[in-house]
Amino acid sequence: MDLSIVIPLINEAESLPELTAWIERVMTEHNYTYEIIFVDDGSTDNSWDIIEGLRAKNHNIKGIKFQRNYGKSAGLNEAFRAASGEVVITMDADLQDSPDEIPELRRMIIEEGYDLVSGWKKKRYDNTFTKNIPSKLYNAITRRMSGIKLHDFNCGLKSYRKNVVKSIEVYGEMHRYTPVLAKWSGFKKIGEKVVMHQARKYGVSKFGINRFINGPLDLASIMFVGRYGKRPMHFFGLLGSIFFIIGIGISVYLVIAKIMDSNVALTNRPGFYFALISTVLGMQLFLAGFLGELISRNAPGRNSYLIEKKSGL
Repeated sequence: MDLSIVIPLINEAESLPELTAWIERVMTEHNYTYEIIFVDDGSTDNSWDIIEGLRAKNHNIKGIKFQRNYGKSAGLNEAFRAASGEVVITMDADLQDSPDEIPELRRMIIEEGYDLVSGWKKKRYDNTFTKNIPSKLYNAITRRMSGIKLHDFNCGLKSYRKNVVKSIEVYGEMHRYTPVLAKWSGFKKIGEKVVMHQARKYGVSKFGINRFINGPLDLASIMFVGRYGKRPMHFFGLLGSIFFIIGIGISVYLVIAKIMDSNVALTNRPGFYFALISTVLGMQLFLAGFLGELISRNAPGRNSYLIEKKSGL
């Protein structure tokens, strides 16, 4: 199968028929074998009825229905598990992403050898203050922290090589950072394409103010797990050693001061409490690293690694 088109949605009944017809036209023009996977994330309108009706007319359409709203990341994760296309395209259901971009996104994967291509909505039609400015800030921070030179990490229109989506797990609010997840899974060739952005035609945006809090927290989680998930002692052990050495150093200084002047009361000096806190904190961090190392080394699948199979090897 050439393409799996993954579309997570919630309460987008009005846009689904138009979006499906648009995708079908593009698929027919380019003679692609394809599947469309709709993920209904607990819609309260008749989105699922629409999906069932579309499925009855076109058996390339598949549907996954959640009993309640679990979030976009959960929808993508389930669809990635079900996808069977050589290239996987993700897009939003609100008609702001254009299916006409799909052929070029697929070509960049197949012909140019990219593992992942992220859309860049260079010209947007969103509210400047509530979406554009925060997005630019988060994108700048993500570029800095991850080293991935993309302008729009949060763009829903992306293309993936099949083995990329089978190698990553998307949870929490990490749908914004799938390029980062892909990089930490060993996929290095990540590209970008300027894509057309359209104003929302039906309904309202489903993303609230919580994205301003959850987004940075999930990025910090990704960066930590990506760098230290298999070696937590390298992080906690280093910090613990630094605090422990500081505490011991202050303690030695206080002991020497006491020897030099027996009238000095150690417990009346601020340094005594700094030494005590640093020593205890250092020991706790070191123990946290030790426990993390034990958990990591005994976790199921610890020794499973991504292996690229090549003919003749």
